[in-house]
Amino acid sequence: MQPSLDSLRNILEADCLLTDSDSLSQYGKDWTNQYTPAPLAIALPKTTEQVAAIVQWANKHSVALVPSGGRTGLSGGAVAEHGELVIALDKMNQVIAFESATQQVKCQAGVITEQLQQFAEENDLYYPVDFASSGSSQIGGNIATNAGGIKVIRYGLTRDWIMGLTVVTGKGEVLELNAGLIKNATGYDLRHLFIGSEGTLGIVTEATIKLTRQPKNLTVLLLAIPQLDKVKELLNTFQKEVDLTAFEFFSEEALLKVMPHHNLPRPVETEAPFYCLLEFDATSDDILENALGCFESGLEQEFILDGVMSQSQQQAAELWKYREYISETISSRRPYKNDISVTPDKVSEFLGRVNNIVAEHYPEFEVIWFGHIGDGNLHLNILAPDDMDYAEFVKACENVNPLIFEVLRELGGSISAEHGVGLLKKPYLNYTRTEAEINYMKGIKAAFDPNNIMNPGKLF
Repeated sequence: MQPSLDSLRNILEADCLLTDSDSLSQYGKDWTNQYTPAPLAIALPKTTEQVAAIVQWANKHSVALVPSGGRTGLSGGAVAEHGELVIALDKMNQVIAFESATQQVKCQAGVITEQLQQFAEENDLYYPVDFASSGSSQIGGNIATNAGGIKVIRYGLTRDWIMGLTVVTGKGEVLELNAGLIKNATGYDLRHLFIGSEGTLGIVTEATIKLTRQPKNLTVLLLAIPQLDKVKELLNTFQKEVDLTAFEFFSEEALLKVMPHHNLPRPVETEAPFYCLLEFDATSDDILENALGCFESGLEQEFILDGVMSQSQQQAAELWKYREYISETISSRRPYKNDISVTPDKVSEFLGRVNNIVAEHYPEFEVIWFGHIGDGNLHLNILAPDDMDYAEFVKACENVNPLIFEVLRELGGSISAEHGVGLLKKPYLNYTRTEAEINYMKGIKAAFDPNNIMNPGKLF
């Protein structure tokens, strides 16, 4: 029996509790396609105190909660399908404070990633955590999934930029974690438990984030390569001479989708099975010369077939389109996605083995590869034949998942590199985490959320 919402209305302002069908559908899901949203209601708090009061209300009435950010996730982590109350942080979208001396900004968790990037730029600084959904993803969601993106090889993950958090635990207690301190050697750093916790321990309401200097003259090299086992040599060659800010890859199959969809010309004359996109900070002529030297060496040693270097910021942006437009281009085909990772030295072996698995079991499926190869994060996108029923397609992909994930386990990889576990990857957690690890994780959740109201059914 669903509880009355009357007492909840006393906590929130009149327009901050939504029960209409459009809102329930909009806020009750993320970018996954497999689940039907069915939340109880949508709460839109404006302060940490309101969030705490909602969590206390939920404990009292035994109501499950689903935290909701920009809902751009691909693992079902923000899906409410069993009458949960969704706590959406859209109205908690303010920059609270900025300290130029320490280059730290404090903001509410509903701030859009791109909003924070623009704030940094306005202050001659840079927030480097970047990905395709930066225009709609929220900082709180990025923290909850420890989001990565295209700049990880140089700048790391979201975790590396979080100096402090305000959180509301599953008990409804407010914790101030680390408070922006650079040095703090006082035992367990609870901040890092909440980063990547997918809303299962509590809700991040505010974050103190460090910024850095803006990159100068970002330059892009797009290279055609003959085979992926040359990537390690390619990466080593360039890393010795230039500080890469991005090292991406995509397949010829991906390129063939993007070019006609966006009316783009072939970026280089030579057709190749794979392409790498390298970005670096060309702050001097010496760095440019070093990069060109690496390129020429690669041509001589035949681990590069062809390439093009941007000559302006506009050209750099044009070259990025070949990589950044892939997800949007294939979205109409409703791809089955696997966001996976291995160490960079094992990328070639992993990709080859997975290609063999898919070719053996589903030769009629198209496979589109792209990803952040510099940090070992690969995006495997499987496209169904046009005449195949979608539910049948998903089931077929799920049948082959254990074969793919067993290869991951052998190579010491992860079933989820940057989108979290949520509902979609929950059945496969044991391929990356041991039974002992999972038991400790469950114990941590019980300590912060003893009544199991925080995003229940996700992760475990």
